[in-house]
Amino acid sequence: MALIKFKPTSPGRRFGSVPDFSELTTDRPYKPLTEPRKRTGGRNNQGHTTDRRKSGGHKRRLRLIDFRRLRHNLAAQVLSIEYDPNRSARIALVQYSDGEKSYILAPDGLRVGETVMSGSEAEAKVGNHLPLRNIPEGVSIHNIELEPGRGGKLVRAAGTLATILAKEKDWAHVKLPSGEVRMFKLDACATIGQCSNLDHENVMVGKAGRARWLGIKPQTRGVAQNPCDHPLGGGEGKSKGGNHPQSPWGQKSKGFKTRRPNKPSEKFIVKDRRA
Repeated sequence: MALIKFKPTSPGRRFGSVPDFSELTTDRPYKPLTEPRKRTGGRNNQGHTTDRRKSGGHKRRLRLIDFRRLRHNLAAQVLSIEYDPNRSARIALVQYSDGEKSYILAPDGLRVGETVMSGSEAEAKVGNHLPLRNIPEGVSIHNIELEPGRGGKLVRAAGTLATILAKEKDWAHVKLPSGEVRMFKLDACATIGQCSNLDHENVMVGKAGRARWLGIKPQTRGVAQNPCDHPLGGGEGKSKGGNHPQSPWGQKSKGFKTRRPNKPSEKFIVKDRRA
């Protein structure tokens, strides 16, 4: 996969870039595995705005992704690699040997016609989903389960990968993309390989209108507002009001800890990502 950069025929084209989508094999989803996606526009069930930067955007259909992959020891053939507007990684449509189809996250390098499998009998190759106890140390993995059988929750974004560093008793030490080292149960499953669409982080939106297509509203800087609207507003000329960076309601935005103290999952963290 590569990026397409345009000639600077306009200010929006000058710095914008898009993926070339060369890895995609179809432009239409498998309709039975999709459903309508209701948009909130950044408002809650009472109609009050709870996300000031969300509104509009292109209509999308939700793809039903199988993060659990519980059809163990059944070979599945990859039918297509597809685009999913709801996530940054690509998805793959697979058909099991009994005829059932499902969507899975597509790892980098997976091709149409290849066979993938899940379960303890699957070999450790790209696209297979198996318990951590059966995955060799040092192998790249993604779509990791926090609890066995409850589906992959971590490392699902484009280009991300985790690595098994060591195994000790019933636990595996896994290094996550943030740099954090965390313990997972050896019975928890993960998918071999790195998530697809590696160039996603290099895509430049280029213009404000393209951000609106994604459902992102313009954002007014706090220092550009009036003092009645923001703690950083007001003053003669350009000034910050003498306050630390914070939200309109006073919550500090740099260095202020929002993580709940003594969170139960802290005991599984071997190395903090900030260390």
